[in-house]
Amino acid sequence: MKEAVMALAAALAVAGAGFGTALAQSRIGSAGAGAIAEKPETAAMVIVLEALPETIVLFGFVIAIQIIGKM
Repeated sequence: MKEAVMALAAALAVAGAGFGTALAQSRIGSAGAGAIAEKPETAAMVIVLEALPETIVLFGFVIAIQIIGKM
């Protein structure tokens, strides 16, 4: 029973982080496309801003690995 709860917690950590990242990247992507259309020199900044939310998923993976490591 304890292992099942810990596995569920690890899955929720990754799923929650993935959902949050997807939501952030969709909004950043649409705003970035508009910004690049108006000012093409902002493309480099938009790419950086699009990559930043990926760290949230990495944090979710780290937390899931820590949870699974306690099993």
